[in-house]
Amino acid sequence: MRTWLLPENVEDILPDEARRIELLRRRLLDLFAVHGYELVMPPLIEYVESLLTGTGRDLDLQTFKLVDQLSGRMLGVRADITPQVARIDAHLLNHRGLARLCYAGSVLRARPDGAGATREPLQIGAELYGHAGVESDIEIQRLLMRSLDLAGIASAHLDIGHVAVFRTLMRRGKVPAELEAEMFRAVQAKDVPTLRALSRRVDRRIRDGITLLPELYGGAGVLGVAERGLPPYPELRSALRTLRVLSVRLRDVARIRCFDLAELRGYRYHSGVVFAAYAEGQANALAVGGRYDEVGKAFGRARPATGFSMDLREFAAVSPGGPARSAIRAPYRPRSGALQRRIEVLRGRGEVVVEDLPGHGGARDALGCARRLVLRAGRWVVERLEA
Repeated sequence: MRTWLLPENVEDILPDEARRIELLRRRLLDLFAVHGYELVMPPLIEYVESLLTGTGRDLDLQTFKLVDQLSGRMLGVRADITPQVARIDAHLLNHRGLARLCYAGSVLRARPDGAGATREPLQIGAELYGHAGVESDIEIQRLLMRSLDLAGIASAHLDIGHVAVFRTLMRRGKVPAELEAEMFRAVQAKDVPTLRALSRRVDRRIRDGITLLPELYGGAGVLGVAERGLPPYPELRSALRTLRVLSVRLRDVARIRCFDLAELRGYRYHSGVVFAAYAEGQANALAVGGRYDEVGKAFGRARPATGFSMDLREFAAVSPGGPARSAIRAPYRPRSGALQRRIEVLRGRGEVVVEDLPGHGGARDALGCARRLVLRAGRWVVERLEA
């Protein structure tokens, strides 16, 4: 076995990609900051009990686990930063009012999320705690769309769902947990015949509502169909009102491709609106998010919460980005004070200046420089290199 090989779906990030990713990370964090989102940096590992509290079985299966040599307790390597940020809000910051937090860092997953996906995403996101109204959902989704605009992704659109619809039908119908799990899978697959078979012993209104969910997919008109076809429970009416408000309030910043009431992403984790952002021609979502009020409750402090996250590697891959900055090659003259001062001035302006160390004249092309510093009439000036 070659000792330099990496595990499957784990890769190095080479200079060009790393430059694009890092530039995007800085710009996104600056965007979050001017909207009032403060940066936090949770640890890479935590005790499993803390790391997985309130997150459900899906994240548990994605988490690498190891034994702490100091305490003998089980540790987990984070597979998602969002629960850690919820813990910070609940137990360390302890704000009574709103808290706006953001983060950026690596996560590690036991299995890739899809074919060809990395097991070490570079996750970045923003979370808003302490507000239960639709206004905070709007703020978070607006911030997401501004993030897409900043990255130059002009053709992005949103898909929006609401997990409370399915959850309410299950609770009102007193559906046992095992049957609920089967119905959940059938709804996700939009498998109406299976749903009919599974719900044959459930109350008729609940059965009709469950079998209608896979058809509730499309533009804002779908919400009217849902209002007429779903049982008139207050929880359902409230969920549909929230979606209607979003359809109106996001018009100026987002193209909502569809409302999908069978979309149950993060069902055991989210509690309300869920959404995903896509770019034209891309099968995988660029960003996902939603409301997850119950995670704070699991940490012992009930706090409404909503937010989104994305993988910087996938995000940078579809972003047009910008051309690499043209570097300047400087001759190696350590005793020339004038040259060194000129180099420092250029670097202070953000220019990339690479000193041409002796003995490597035949490999200058590898420096990636399109310009050079030359002495003209007693002054060091920048000139473009001849092709």
